[in-house]
Amino acid sequence: MNIARYPSSITDAQWALIKPMLPEPKKRGRPPTDRRQIIDAIFYVLMGGIQWRMLPSSFPPWQTVYHVFGQWSQDHTWEWLNARLRARVRGSEGKRSRPTAAILDSQSVKSDAHGGQVGYDAGKRIKGRKRHLLVDRLGMLLEVCVSPASTGDRSGAKKLLEGALGGPGVLSWLRKLWVDRGYSGKGFADWVKERQAKLEVEVVKPTGEERGFQIQAHRWKVERTIGWLMQGRRMVRDYEKTETSAKAWIYLRMIDLQIRRLA
Repeated sequence: MNIARYPSSITDAQWALIKPMLPEPKKRGRPPTDRRQIIDAIFYVLMGGIQWRMLPSSFPPWQTVYHVFGQWSQDHTWEWLNARLRARVRGSEGKRSRPTAAILDSQSVKSDAHGGQVGYDAGKRIKGRKRHLLVDRLGMLLEVCVSPASTGDRSGAKKLLEGALGGPGVLSWLRKLWVDRGYSGKGFADWVKERQAKLEVEVVKPTGEERGFQIQAHRWKVERTIGWLMQGRRMVRDYEKTETSAKAWIYLRMIDLQIRRLA
């Protein structure tokens, strides 16, 4: 069977990289649809920003692709795959798989009329959702939380970090957390300390007296990650009814980026 190739399609080398990382197909029932075609179809939606029903006929039926997307969003497959690839990227850069420093920031995006829970960010004048992102010094995604845009930065950060700090996962290795002035205040730093005593919160402030845009130490790395996200047209607006699906697209954009960096 000839497989149509698009700019968003993965190469043979990239497929060989991620194929062993995917969940094992179920042994019962109908023969599973070719997973490479499923992945290609999802990346096509991600980069093209189209509706599921508009998938070209060269892909499997959109219902099949959407089912796999939803299933792997619910069981954290995308999150797990992102973590595996992130460790590979860090290794390729001569860094150990578990980072000791991270950068935290948020991005508000407009929402489509999807019926999901949204809010209004008065500072950005945006009605939609807010993406709270935690990245390492390479800009690779460690953790993400999606909330209504009306959620304050510190409240969103607490939601992101609540279940992650103090456990056996990657965040237990963190010793430094860089944030901007939206997370300043002794209350937030103390809250972090209560959950992970060795983790220090450092507020990065603009240098000098210059007005306008300034590159701030470390924080530009998370801004770069936000720029990477926005290269996928599906990410420019929030089209998802559920926060679970909204998170899944963020992981998928980073998976796509890491695959192409590695192979």
